Amino acid sequence: MPTTSWQTSRFVIDLSQPKVMGIVNITPDSFSDGGQFESNSQALQHAENLLQQGADILDIGGESSRPGSQPLSLEEELSRVLPFVREAVKWQVPLSIDTYKPQVMKAALDLGADIINDIWAMRQAGAWDLMAQFPDCGICLMHMHRDPLTMQTAPMTSNVVQVVKDFLAQQLSTAFHLGVQKERIVIDPGVGFGKTPDQNLAMLMHQSEFMSLGQPLLAGWSRKSTLGKMVAPKGQEPVPSDRLGASLSAALLAVQKGAAIVRVHDVKETVQALKIWQAVQANLSAE
Repeated sequence: MPTTSWQTSRFVIDLSQPKVMGIVNITPDSFSDGGQFESNSQALQHAENLLQQGADILDIGGESSRPGSQPLSLEEELSRVLPFVREAVKWQVPLSIDTYKPQVMKAALDLGADIINDIWAMRQAGAWDLMAQFPDCGICLMHMHRDPLTMQTAPMTSNVVQVVKDFLAQQLSTAFHLGVQKERIVIDPGVGFGKTPDQNLAMLMHQSEFMSLGQPLLAGWSRKSTLGKMVAPKGQEPVPSDRLGASLSAALLAVQKGAAIVRVHDVKETVQALKIWQAVQANLSAE
């Protein structure tokens, strides 16, 4: 069974009940909310709103990983992320940094950030060495097919569940071999990162396969294009901000199947949905 806590730089996060990770994109080009919170003051206000709505963790990203996105320079990513972190660490809430660049990881962790959420699963040169310098920080390892620029031009064609499971198992093996404690790591199958809608659905249906790796699972279904395709009325996909119902359904199904953390744009609605689910679970247990 996966551990029920997550060791991070400043906090041990209790995962005995599902946690909500609120998304803070400090970008002009993210697939759903790019440009809405581009300035530091806008991003900080948005983050405060997410906390008031019930977010347990904030996930801060300075570089878009939407399909077709171009890599961002190190200097630009640092200029977006670090001013936010300097202020947000004062709030005493877990801060996750969505980055794959070791230089950004180190700068954010030096300021007091708690978690590194890496779409490359520490495959960039120097990433694992850096994790050894911060022996308490939390880590999220995600599966991604190819890279953001090309992942949807040639999606996966093989058995997605087995391939993703094998990849995550290999990254976990590397981490443990290097002495990284399992309490620091959660895993993310990477919904939408080089997978077809059918493959994404297969990962949800067979989520127990990933749970068998023994690590808490983070589910990132929020507003993904797969959901838009699945609910498209008359073939017209709703824009990302109009995928709330689908996002809530996917989040609840993921939690029902054991996900410990859901990474979402719509925090208030997700928190409400989870409270109903938890109330039902509590009453079922009491019967």
